[in-house]
Amino acid sequence: MVFVIGSDPAGKDLKEIIIQFLSENSYEVIDVTGNDPVDFVDASVAVVREVRKSDDCYGIIVDAFGAGPFMTVTRIKGVIAAEVSDERTAYMTRSHNNARIITLGSEIIGPAMAKNIVKSFAEGSYDGGRHQVRVDMLNHMGKEIMLEETE
Repeated sequence: MVFVIGSDPAGKDLKEIIIQFLSENSYEVIDVTGNDPVDFVDASVAVVREVRKSDDCYGIIVDAFGAGPFMTVTRIKGVIAAEVSDERTAYMTRSHNNARIITLGSEIIGPAMAKNIVKSFAEGSYDGGRHQVRVDMLNHMGKEIMLEETE
């Protein structure tokens, strides 16, 4: 299992803590943003590009609140992401939604919670079965969803 991770400047410190945690637990880590001060949009797109290269890659994006990267990733066809701030959600989004990317907010969660979230996400696995219908629906959504206008 490979984790692709990126952050904007607000998420850099927490990103470094997560990288250390993943490395200590024998996961391969690809840091797509390094020390570069990039916007969360650029960090998110960089993570998605790497994650899409292999089914064995999972992504983590960190900024101040987790919302911006989540909104960015959900605009990209064929990627399922979740904004996460607790362990249970991290585990269940893998189990029920087959999410391959999580977004975290450095101003929402601390280092200990971040490690627990990442551990839960890494240990989760997709259940398939009855959840596949929703996963297929999510994977087939395009960049834009046209809603019927009502008058």
